[in-house]
Amino acid sequence: MRRTLGLIWPMIASMLLPLAVAWFVYPTTHLPPGFGVFPPEFVAAAPPFWLLAFVVVALVELVIAAFLIKPTWFGFKPVTPNPPAPMVGLPYWFWIGAVLTLFFWWLMWTKITPFGELVYYAFTPLWWGFILVLDGLTYRRNNGSSLLSKRPTTLFISAIVSIAGWGVFEYLDYFALGNWYYPNTHIPALSHGMIVFLFIIAYTTVWPAVFEWYSLLNTFPSLVARYSQGPKLALPGAPLLWLGLLSIALMVVFPYPLFWVLWIGLLAIISGQLIRKNIWTPFSAMAEGNWSPILLMALSSLFNGFFWEAWNYGSAHPDTALQTNPNYWIYDIPYVNVIHIFAEMPLLGYAGYLPFGILVWIVFIWAGEVFGFSTELGLTTSGVAAAVGNPGASDTPGFAPDPARRL
Repeated sequence: MRRTLGLIWPMIASMLLPLAVAWFVYPTTHLPPGFGVFPPEFVAAAPPFWLLAFVVVALVELVIAAFLIKPTWFGFKPVTPNPPAPMVGLPYWFWIGAVLTLFFWWLMWTKITPFGELVYYAFTPLWWGFILVLDGLTYRRNNGSSLLSKRPTTLFISAIVSIAGWGVFEYLDYFALGNWYYPNTHIPALSHGMIVFLFIIAYTTVWPAVFEWYSLLNTFPSLVARYSQGPKLALPGAPLLWLGLLSIALMVVFPYPLFWVLWIGLLAIISGQLIRKNIWTPFSAMAEGNWSPILLMALSSLFNGFFWEAWNYGSAHPDTALQTNPNYWIYDIPYVNVIHIFAEMPLLGYAGYLPFGILVWIVFIWAGEVFGFSTELGLTTSGVAAAVGNPGASDTPGFAPDPARRL
């Protein structure tokens, strides 16, 4: 019980601290404008483009890109990966997913309504279809091992955690004065209750999609080996925890200059406490020189982000007058909200997906420790297991447990 309480209080603090600070920042209402309106709507225009901020962020992202593309420049050792696992045929659910993805993609983008009001409900089946496609590709490349075939309970639980996890993210966005909002939440054909329901079930897709990408990327031994022998960097848990709480508090006071805290504040809080409690996180592997878990999860979120943004953009353009996707979102990010390439997301904004992917995993590990379920994704190729030195790797080619365990 004491251990569980030690994990719960930082999460509670991250929820209550913004309310406490907002009490003083907004002396009249004691809450930020737009707080509690769900789905979140437009609050106020963020500060306009600022060249200096754009250049600074761009330079930081160029360094991150160089790090990911050329890790040897940053002290990583070249590693010869083992051969990939044997391939098998595509499973039946891949084809089911492909049909769902293509049909609802077509329906969402064309906005054709020969199927009655089905067009309004396209978002969630589109994404669950895509999740099945990703799982099927992993199954083929990983000798018949995938989340759905080996760990269906984990996949189901990740969907439940996804609802709560994204809900927390939406909650914190109120205090950042709306880095994103949803302009199509007043569709006459749908009641407010139905729109809320559509948002909740849409939230089930976030964590599973990122985990499916992670499983798929782990079927490429050369990619995993690229980041498996790097500098040993151990992050201190307590400073990470308290800096995370401080950053969240400051974000409420300075929501526009610190808009980026939304992507790292909660991550620092939960990671810091997990490290303090000696619970395995991808940061634990990084401390041993194995950056593969944390970077592949970050890349998983980034790769998935391209689909999130492209499908979202296509659901409203070019005809923005015809609103058929209630889940459609727009970004209102200060200073750098420019250069939109077939996406509402500004070009520099994609970097936010990298820490978000790590947050997805960290929240899942935290929830597993609190509620007592396994958080092992459990899927690597035999080549990957050898390359990164996963402890307890199975002798069965194509399947090895993740090192997501207590230290």
